[in-house]
Amino acid sequence: MPTSPRPATWAVVVAAGSGSRLARAGLGLPKQFLTFRDRPLFWHAAMGLAACPALAGLVLVFAPDRLREAEAITRDLIRADASNLPILTVPGGARRQDSVRAGLSALPRECRFVLVHDAARPFAAPDMTARVVQALILGKQAVIPAVAVTDTIIRVSGDGLALSTLPRQELAAVQTPQGFDLKTLLTAHATAEADGFSATDDASMVARLGIEVHVVEGSPDNVKITHPADLALLARTETPPAPLFPVVGHGYDVHRYAGPGEVEAPNARPMKLGGVPIPGAPRVLAHSDGDVLLHAITDALLGCLGLGDIGALFPDTDPGFSGMESGIFLSEVLARLAKAGMTLLHVDATLIAQVPRIAPHREHIRCNLASLLGLDPSRVGLKATTEEGLGFTGEKRGIKAVALATVLRPA
Repeated sequence: MPTSPRPATWAVVVAAGSGSRLARAGLGLPKQFLTFRDRPLFWHAAMGLAACPALAGLVLVFAPDRLREAEAITRDLIRADASNLPILTVPGGARRQDSVRAGLSALPRECRFVLVHDAARPFAAPDMTARVVQALILGKQAVIPAVAVTDTIIRVSGDGLALSTLPRQELAAVQTPQGFDLKTLLTAHATAEADGFSATDDASMVARLGIEVHVVEGSPDNVKITHPADLALLARTETPPAPLFPVVGHGYDVHRYAGPGEVEAPNARPMKLGGVPIPGAPRVLAHSDGDVLLHAITDALLGCLGLGDIGALFPDTDPGFSGMESGIFLSEVLARLAKAGMTLLHVDATLIAQVPRIAPHREHIRCNLASLLGLDPSRVGLKATTEEGLGFTGEKRGIKAVALATVLRPA
């Protein structure tokens, strides 16, 4: 059976600016090449994104006249920091959007989601990036991080008169990385180019298409080095990040097969495992779609959250959940995980059944699980076993699954 392509997430880091606003500080090089803790700013920006487990690769965009120098620096940094993440370098263009478009053209065919980040933001935290990616996985086409505005903002006329005070509760400062469905962003760039439209960020180009741009919580520390005064931020003593510790959740689920007189029952569902239909398999008796594997994984994630089991959130007494796809339950729990600041690292699961044979479907199921979970397939384990004719599974009366989920949780 063919495997489903995983929803790869790549990032484009824009490091092609000239840094003209910092020339007043006497700098002889663009800001993205400034050194902070023995590394250039563009590398801090890139590695901040790379710390998000969902990221599959990076494209660094440099000014054409600095490309060779930047490539040499990047090669040295990859060796020094032992980075095994795929990192590509490409020349940018005259405008920021030209540079972004150059970065997008270098993305691999399997890329589905893309993050666009400014190299002058070296302090982006992995949990903020994870919030952007999680929103994309849950179906949003455009996602931006933003922080609430604390100052009073006014409109000012050309001759220096205050015109009006803007409602602060409706204002937010937009940051990067901004996340997009890749096809959506490519369409937005092509439309902007055809219309002669220039933009300072990619979200505004997507919004021109009438597509909703969703906002997730940004970070006050995710500052952009723009003006000479901002250089003081590089000399700051950083507040240590909140410690993270691993948490492991365990999940277990069982479904009975429909007997000879139950095959046509309203709750007899065609078998799905990890969201993949299993043709020719016994029907399972269940209130929802009966995906025993997704139920076990959902329970494992709920264990990480300390929220009980799947029945507590989605009771089988609620007719609204009748026949519902288990992927919806999983998405809801993943959203709760992201809201709690947790990062999913790994899932390992085992299916126990005498029938059907799982081996022909295993890789398809595993890749689909990776897609649903927003993980690289290397972070998803899936095994299958029988119980050698023992117990209800051995007697071909049902199927069960167990799962372990590993997350990083803020202290």
